[in-house]
Amino acid sequence: MTDASLPDEPSLDIDILIEDERWDEVTGLEDLTRKAVSMAASVAGAELGNMELCILFTDDDEIRKLNAEFRDKDKPTNVLSFPSGETPLPDGAPVMLGDIVLASGVVFREAEEQGKPLANHVLHLIVHGMLHLLGYDHEQDDEAEIMEALEIEALARLGLPNPYAEGNASVMVNN
Repeated sequence: MTDASLPDEPSLDIDILIEDERWDEVTGLEDLTRKAVSMAASVAGAELGNMELCILFTDDDEIRKLNAEFRDKDKPTNVLSFPSGETPLPDGAPVMLGDIVLASGVVFREAEEQGKPLANHVLHLIVHGMLHLLGYDHEQDDEAEIMEALEIEALARLGLPNPYAEGNASVMVNN
């Protein structure tokens, strides 16, 4: 991964919460998180001034509860995104972009099954979650193509291979 291709750091306040100690196995998790968020915003052409974002690194049980409550799917998944929506704020207050949640068990298992470095998979999932917060989706084929192209571009700029290419196949995120 080369820092030379990273965009300028956004003036975005990122709250990083680590609930599951398994995430300590990911070296430089906070730095990886900031790089992924910054690159996703860059490829999407988003300006992130005066915004806030929360990223929760948790376990499978917690994400299963969230998935059941908010998506009616009573199973763990790798990543969930919760855009904040339109909330009126006082002048000058930062805009809350939303929340991204990642589950250690699913993410670690997918990386191992796919033979990918764990950090690469984590970067991909954060980029994916950030694109959701920026309004991208993959419910329709045309939307999925756009979102995947942005993911591929962001990861390429971070020096990572295309996660959707044969031999690099990713598990569908947000399943």
